[in-house]
Amino acid sequence: MGFEEGTGKERGGVRVGLRFLTRRKQVDSKRAWSDGGQQLAKALSVPQLVAIGVGSTIGAGVYVLVGTVAREHTGPALTISFLIAGIAAALSAFCYAELASRCPSAGSAYHYSYICVGEGVAWIIGWALILEYTIGGSAVARGISPNLALVFGGPESLPIYLDRIYIPGLHIVVDPCAAVLVLVVTGLLCLGIKESALVQAIVTALNVCVLLFVIIAGGYIAFQTGWVGYTVAGGYFPYGVNGVLAGSATVFFSYIGFDNVASTAEEVKHPQRDLPLGIATSLSVCCLLYMAVSAVVVGLVPYFAMDPDTPISSAFTRNDVHWAAYIITSGAVLALCSSLLGSLIPQPRILMAMARDGLLPSFFSDVNKRTQVPVKSTIITGIFAASLAFFMDVSQLAGMVSVGTLLAFTIVAVSILILRYVPPHEVPLPSSLRESIESVSFRYTSNQSHDDVTSQEISKESADSPLIVKELKKENLSDQNRRKKAAWSISSICVGVLILTTSASYSFLPNVLRYMTCSIGGLLLLGGLFVLSWIDQDDARHNFGHTGGFICPFIPFLPVCCILVNAYLLVNLGAGTWFRVSLWLLLGVFVYLFYGRTHSSLTDVVYVPAARVDEIYRTSEGAT
Repeated sequence: MGFEEGTGKERGGVRVGLRFLTRRKQVDSKRAWSDGGQQLAKALSVPQLVAIGVGSTIGAGVYVLVGTVAREHTGPALTISFLIAGIAAALSAFCYAELASRCPSAGSAYHYSYICVGEGVAWIIGWALILEYTIGGSAVARGISPNLALVFGGPESLPIYLDRIYIPGLHIVVDPCAAVLVLVVTGLLCLGIKESALVQAIVTALNVCVLLFVIIAGGYIAFQTGWVGYTVAGGYFPYGVNGVLAGSATVFFSYIGFDNVASTAEEVKHPQRDLPLGIATSLSVCCLLYMAVSAVVVGLVPYFAMDPDTPISSAFTRNDVHWAAYIITSGAVLALCSSLLGSLIPQPRILMAMARDGLLPSFFSDVNKRTQVPVKSTIITGIFAASLAFFMDVSQLAGMVSVGTLLAFTIVAVSILILRYVPPHEVPLPSSLRESIESVSFRYTSNQSHDDVTSQEISKESADSPLIVKELKKENLSDQNRRKKAAWSISSICVGVLILTTSASYSFLPNVLRYMTCSIGGLLLLGGLFVLSWIDQDDARHNFGHTGGFICPFIPFLPVCCILVNAYLLVNLGAGTWFRVSLWLLLGVFVYLFYGRTHSSLTDVVYVPAARVDEIYRTSEGAT
């Protein structure tokens, strides 16, 4: 899982031959940008981050989801389900907040996993996120035209050049309106992140105003009618605690989107302060709005009488407030537009980050000098998403969107555990600095000549990694043992969670086998958690990345709970979803093996102790 240090060189042997999967990159430093790296514009602060987070999270789903979940799972206790789901999402938000402030560069979960876990896992995460944002943006765009038509009077009210058209020979329904909207948003994103964030803030503010109208006007009507939805015979929990938990699992996906804030980390003026605030504020606002809307709507109409398709507007209609339906439908359109903009912001930055690392062609990493955004990546993303939105009904593929997000949430939590207990203490440097590395290595090994290490051992270690000469003092051996215990414990937790969630979810298995595998998974999980709680965290965590930002609390319990929740949701996505995602990931494996592996920026590097990096650069500068 990337716990072993490598040299960047691929030597013989099966185990070493696969070392390219575990090679890890350095946290982007100011030195990297001063050496000619293209950086995005620093233009975002907390208000823009909150607008991006809230706009990406609150889509049109809230206008539909409250009816479906209340009728089938929770009844009047829908608010509790939103609260539980919000707490579960906050687990991931805490992990994102620390990593975003420590590693404020484009790429989000891909970037973090490349630094903490390794290249192989990072590629899978990046490839899955590409699928997520492409399908997510296309699905959102396809949902705008029907809602837009309702605003103008009905399904047939759009102009002919924007209305959906059925093509008999191909048996497809094309959606010109969806494609045009995607291209318009793409053009907006090319203008610059500041302009995009301004539009996102305006659209999001209008959407929030509609939701506040639902809360205030609906609350007033409910007070007038006596909150009839809470006086039903079944009580507050008609489906019991299990129904509330099932509802929480469903509405959890309505919180997906706050992670888009992390994708803009490189464009934030003060990332150590603003990124955690932006993530926390956007998630809190979404949770409060969800809970307030659900509390009001459930109080207006008994849960069993809700319209599953248009629960909010129908609740107002049942109370003779027919004109409110136009405002609510307009809110759904605004929510979809802000969600579309939020879906298309991260993907060009993911592509740019992967291209910077050499895993994709350098074409995607070009940054426009005037607008300081990855224009080429944005245009490619927009054209591809517009084509999908125009030709395909991607609603059947919508479940695939969740896979990328949940995988990212899971690996971010794993990265937090790695950062705290086994942080990378080696830095990859280009082979062009080999002369300086050898010079510093000579001085370093000379100073360590008094250690009880044989010359043969020094020679062997120096031949593979000049600066990695393992000291055999008791304190160093103790630290190595602690790191090994931590690495095995994190692996045990991951394996245990996988076994536990899989066996608990597969009800078709015999009961004896399920109980046995659940017990094994639970023991592995609890054993790893106990060891991590018992041993000390690594002191190197204090100097990892950019310091002075947010620190995730309740380690190791919070990340482990995050891994458990997201793994459970991943396992329960369904076989059809996993089959389609597996085909995409298999394609990604071939792309990586035949291109990314050989073009990676880490193919010809030398890993050195982080403590010696500044000395190596000073030696290099002195030589020139």
